[in-house]
Amino acid sequence: MTHALLGLALTAGLTGFAFAVWGSGHALAAMAAGVLATGLETGALALLTPALVPPYTKLVARWALGLGLRLLGVALVAVAVLRFREQFPPLATAIGFLGVLIPLLFDEVRILLGRMRAQG
Repeated sequence: MTHALLGLALTAGLTGFAFAVWGSGHALAAMAAGVLATGLETGALALLTPALVPPYTKLVARWALGLGLRLLGVALVAVAVLRFREQFPPLATAIGFLGVLIPLLFDEVRILLGRMRAQG
């Protein structure tokens, strides 16, 4: 399963969970946050992947850009929750964002280690 598909599968599961527990409004918030996390994490991985070739001179710069994307996501979630609280309830939004982002971070490590091992 690709990184983006895993993120969308996690988003679907968490959206279903939020719908079952809180209803449709919370489910939409969880879905939006999950899609945001999937997009940002997939983008961060896409930035980092080309730098995984020796001599690794661009690796830290690309990693920092990916970290910046993730921090942008945290800021966007905070703004959405604080500014549009009716549409983005805090718990459902946080569950949607973190419930997708954290597993994708672990999947990213798995992907990167596999690619580095394949290079020798």
